[in-house]
Amino acid sequence: MVVGCGALGNEVLKNLALMGAEHLTVVDFDRVENGNLSRSVLFRKEDADKGRLKVDVAAERLREMNPRLEVRTICGDIAYDVGLGIIREMDVVIGCVDNRWARYCINRLCMRAGIPWVDGGIDTLEGTVRVFAPGKNCYACNLGPEGLKDLAFRMPCSGVIRRSEQAGKAPTTSVIASVIGAVQVQEALKLLYPEQLAEGELTSLCGKMFYYEGARLSTRLLDFRAYDPDCPVHGRWEPVRKTAVSDSMPVGQALVMLADELQDPRVTLHLMGDCFVDYVLRRDNDVRREVMLPGRKVEAWVEHDDELGGLPFSALYQHEFREIDTDFPYKSLTLGQLGVPSRDVLPVSAPTGDYYMEMA
Repeated sequence: MVVGCGALGNEVLKNLALMGAEHLTVVDFDRVENGNLSRSVLFRKEDADKGRLKVDVAAERLREMNPRLEVRTICGDIAYDVGLGIIREMDVVIGCVDNRWARYCINRLCMRAGIPWVDGGIDTLEGTVRVFAPGKNCYACNLGPEGLKDLAFRMPCSGVIRRSEQAGKAPTTSVIASVIGAVQVQEALKLLYPEQLAEGELTSLCGKMFYYEGARLSTRLLDFRAYDPDCPVHGRWEPVRKTAVSDSMPVGQALVMLADELQDPRVTLHLMGDCFVDYVLRRDNDVRREVMLPGRKVEAWVEHDDELGGLPFSALYQHEFREIDTDFPYKSLTLGQLGVPSRDVLPVSAPTGDYYMEMA
């Protein structure tokens, strides 16, 4: 899986196609813009003019390069729209994202699934590559207190470009994307050969950071390993059981099916990545407005609401659900409407124990 179809993602995808990869899953939620064209080998001006989705364009061009390549696309956010069941199918995940929150989310998914991942970062003529693997190296453990506090900060590539232009500097270049993307693919392919790594025929970057500085043509290999045994982020979800429940299924039906499969009528489904909000309440006058959306979509909904638009979000109270059981009042809603992505793994608790159920 490759997460991110920007300059770095373009290079990684191109390299994988040329190396003979046969199965790729590509994740991104953006559309092609003119600012992408000087750094993205897969995109063309007509794609930007039409505002095409990056994942669609990338898949089309990759198939032209390698007709044997099977490309699955997910137009969405790695934080919310990629089910853990899909991650569990992967040999390796390659992160080509531009912010700490996205890296944190990739790391959390990969650790839960027991899958290694390769991170790359670029800025102007500098770049880094790191490898994280369950039981060996964790991105969240490497962040430290200040990094965790700054986790929500996000400046996408378009913001980096505008910031650089205002300062009279060149934004991220195709050269640095090419260098870092090549190292990422090299490290990802090594992870497919664990015996050679164990015997020392190959050396992995896991626990190290490769740093490249193009202005003075220097490289460094730095120690970059942290793995706190008490870190909740890298806990692996296992064992995972299959279930016939799907994201298109009404909540009531899903609860009945899970109860049958676990042979216990008292099941509770836990929404780990988000919450479900049925209404918001103005703190000053108790006026209630029905929302019926996943928590991540509520702030944008408020901004466009005729009555609430213009109010600071702190002026509202949101009523939310993080646990779904037989008392949930909206059983006709589907799991997808609650914000559960396709092929996710559902954490389910019952008096008999805790379970991880992979959706169909």
